[in-house]
Amino acid sequence: MVLTKAELIASLQNEVRILLHLAGKVDAKSVDYRPTPKQRSTIEWLRYLTLMGPGLTLGAKTGAFDGAAWGAAQAKADAMNLEQVVAEIAKQPEFFAKEIGAMSDAEFREEIEMFGQKFTKGACLVNMVLSGYAAYRTQIFNHLKACGREELNTMNLWAGIDAPAAKP
Repeated sequence: MVLTKAELIASLQNEVRILLHLAGKVDAKSVDYRPTPKQRSTIEWLRYLTLMGPGLTLGAKTGAFDGAAWGAAQAKADAMNLEQVVAEIAKQPEFFAKEIGAMSDAEFREEIEMFGQKFTKGACLVNMVLSGYAAYRTQIFNHLKACGREELNTMNLWAGIDAPAAKP
């Protein structure tokens, strides 16, 4: 096994921590920013991230995507403002500890098929959930940069911290 269960949980919790750091940088100028009319706005990406990790995790656990539950979660997220979105995302570290922590090693190796792909439950969690956070937080980072947040850098994106102030 490449990752232990504890390492996977810690990695997902770290992704949420970084995402919350970036969400804390969203302001009135960037909240509704969208690069082109057909792309998601910053708030829409954040709303999506309230359900992406939990929804796909439950899908991996059960071996099936629950479209009705996803739709209900999406409707709930669509009604959230930025403060509510951040509060909802902040619940995810505990969710991952509970849901993934309850899985046995044998469950991680069980084969499933979701979205036309076959993989183990463990591979699904890494390839869809963990990778999804990295991809979508990068999208939010790019939105912030496009809105003039020039002080943001790789420390914000990859470490979830502000870079130390430059010495005079």
